[in-house]
Amino acid sequence: MSDAGALSFPAPPEARAGGSPDAEPRLQAGGPQEWRVSGDWTLLALRGRYEEFRQRVATAAAEPGDALWDLRALGRLDTAGALTLWQGWGQKPPRRLLWLPEHVTLFAQFLQPGALPRRGPRLGPGVEAASLQLVAFARHGLDIVALTGRLLLDLVQVLRHPSLIGWREISANVFRTGAQALPITALVGFLVGLTLSYLISKQLKTYGADIFVINILGLAVLRELGPLLAAIIVAGRSGSAMTAQIGVMRVTQELDALSVMGISHTVRLVLPKVVALAVSLPLVALWTSALMLLGGMAAAGAQLGLSPLQFLHTLPSVVEPANLWLGWSKSVIFGALIALLASHFGLRVKPNTESLGQSVTQSVVTAITLVIVVDAIFAVLFSNVGI
Repeated sequence: MSDAGALSFPAPPEARAGGSPDAEPRLQAGGPQEWRVSGDWTLLALRGRYEEFRQRVATAAAEPGDALWDLRALGRLDTAGALTLWQGWGQKPPRRLLWLPEHVTLFAQFLQPGALPRRGPRLGPGVEAASLQLVAFARHGLDIVALTGRLLLDLVQVLRHPSLIGWREISANVFRTGAQALPITALVGFLVGLTLSYLISKQLKTYGADIFVINILGLAVLRELGPLLAAIIVAGRSGSAMTAQIGVMRVTQELDALSVMGISHTVRLVLPKVVALAVSLPLVALWTSALMLLGGMAAAGAQLGLSPLQFLHTLPSVVEPANLWLGWSKSVIFGALIALLASHFGLRVKPNTESLGQSVTQSVVTAITLVIVVDAIFAVLFSNVGI
């Protein structure tokens, strides 16, 4: 680079006559193995001299050694100037390149995937994706723990000052999550019980053990299927509505207004939802279990000839009350968990509609998944209770 201490390109007569406001483009040697690009590399500044500039850049790039190209002193750069540099470099960026963030967008249109030099060794795509998912999961876990802690502290404060209890919000949430969910849970519960009893009856009839359909159906419904089915329906129906409600408040800056007024989000929004769902879900689960048993009783009567009176008389003697209490206890935990997750994802919504949709989806999927996980844990821990 000894002969290129300062390559300055004077503007042609027609450019000077036109009074171009563009700064003169320059290519200068900043030191050994270093090239500095400055001035304005625009369509107006380079008109009629594209080939000359491209050759100059190509000559500098072809010199032996791993030269550093410094583009930070560029005044203005458009697509024409970026293309001139790009072609001079041989349609690939130098390995040692210093540029500004706004330059990346211009050169990105010429890049092929993987053309930019790597800054360092990277993990494989599978490992990297798994790592990002693990980090996101850990962040969600920490945020949920923090929200639970704030909720417990606010609960203690509310118990000390009962006037802070939002009875109106709690009753409204009980009505929305409980009473309004009865029709859909009744329909789904009846059909699931009908189908389950029909399949069980077909198998038991083969071995002449018709009466045991009551044992299997009663234990499965009151202990597992009733609370689980009710929780899944409520998570999809009410959990998504809770997330959307809080998310819309984030988008419309109502949450910011509550913070300005000194009103706690957990006291005003989260606590009423958690209490309401913890109260209403056990009742919905009991309702769903009753409709499932009704559907099972109808199928058993049609397939095995068992009368409703025989079904109802035998059920209390073969299913211990501990199973009913276990189902209720799980429903309380399911309700609090669903409301807590719905509030968590609602509070994480960013002020845009895309984030709102993503948070609602994540809320429903996470709630259903964790409900099933918690139910499996209960099944293992209490495997010898009530059986």
